[in-house]
Amino acid sequence: MRRIRAAVATGTLLAACSAPLATAPSAQAADAPGFHIQDGRLLDANNKDFVMRGVNHAHTWYPDKTDQALKDIKAKGANTVRVVLGTGDQWSKNDTADVNRVVSQCKANRLICVLEAHDTTGYGEAGAAVPLSKAVDYWLSVRDALVGQEKYVLVNIGNEPHGNTNYTAWTNDTKSAIGRLRSAGLEHTLMVDAPNWGQDWSFTMRDNAAAVLAADPDRNTLFDVHMYGVYDTPAEVSDYLNRFTAAKLPIAVGEFGDMHSDGNPDEDAIMATAQSKGIGYLGWSWSGNGSGVEYLDLVQNFDASRLTDWGKRLFDGANGIKSTAKEASVFGGSDGGTDPGEGACAVTYRLSDWGSSFNADVTIRNTSDKRIDGWKLGFAFPGQQKINSVWNAKAVQSGAGVHITPEPWTNSIPAGGTVSFGLNGSSTGANTAPTSFTLDSRTCTVI
Repeated sequence: MRRIRAAVATGTLLAACSAPLATAPSAQAADAPGFHIQDGRLLDANNKDFVMRGVNHAHTWYPDKTDQALKDIKAKGANTVRVVLGTGDQWSKNDTADVNRVVSQCKANRLICVLEAHDTTGYGEAGAAVPLSKAVDYWLSVRDALVGQEKYVLVNIGNEPHGNTNYTAWTNDTKSAIGRLRSAGLEHTLMVDAPNWGQDWSFTMRDNAAAVLAADPDRNTLFDVHMYGVYDTPAEVSDYLNRFTAAKLPIAVGEFGDMHSDGNPDEDAIMATAQSKGIGYLGWSWSGNGSGVEYLDLVQNFDASRLTDWGKRLFDGANGIKSTAKEASVFGGSDGGTDPGEGACAVTYRLSDWGSSFNADVTIRNTSDKRIDGWKLGFAFPGQQKINSVWNAKAVQSGAGVHITPEPWTNSIPAGGTVSFGLNGSSTGANTAPTSFTLDSRTCTVI
């Protein structure tokens, strides 16, 4: 995000492009010293699935606000903060000592720290922007602040590294940047932003992600899309993100807002889709926006007690940070997961029946005030239905009885939150929805 964003080219709809993504290269053994990618998921140093839920903070422009901002961001429930840094090319350089201090403050507040170099924003279109190669120079210059922090830090190589001009260079530029950082010994998860001011309306990142991941010798690259005006319908949001997850390519939404000058992003769809798919998201931004995009502030004047409407939506709304964030296991403490007690669930089973075959979309809602881990859902089909495949969960069927267990990325249901999965099956005769469900042997409400 920059303070004045160029208009995004129009006329290209995400849902209109049907070219499939290549499948991700086979995952290597999870032997990285810190965060790492495996089977399209971001895992922490304890091999635990980690889903980013947090915000962006403009440290390079407001360094005197950072210490308090990180405390307040954590208090609002976030598990991650994406920190804006300057390389010295367009904005004042945040040197090794300053990066050290930021990382220390993130750790003190039990926040995972995504460090991003902002000076690349809109390269090729924004006159003052610099190429990714300059961002690599910067990371190498502050290398001493990064090495040894792989458990707590992700390196976001360069913010929105191409505008809407010459964006086809993104693939080779990104491969080169990753190669240089790996050659220098950086073993962190590397986060790479999409071109087109981060929004990838051209699908350049989407269609080349598998090749970029394969070019990383550590196979430890996380892709980052920024969702603003291009993503103004649920179909566009889900189409883009689903193509990554279906191909087992790791993706996060590193920036998004509830409105923007290039259109009105569908923040509800972004948050709901991210939650259902176990995809990380980071709202833009804590405070300090100017030049006409002040509406993107989450709090007014860095005052945590003065949430804006956007802040209330992101932190407290459906699929928001407060109800879905889970602290990284590398910090060692408990984050509240426990037995939810009786009457703790509600289930929605939405059936799409085509005679001899059907799909069902199932949502489990945790109606308790405690997180549910490692859930087991049971139900019985009322007729002659047989499951053929399942996504976002695992299924065992014995006669009419069905037992569903989670995938790693759907393992936890936050207090007041949901997880969703789908199934495809065949049927003979009448096909109706199950009438009762149990979650860990407790009867759920059917809605």
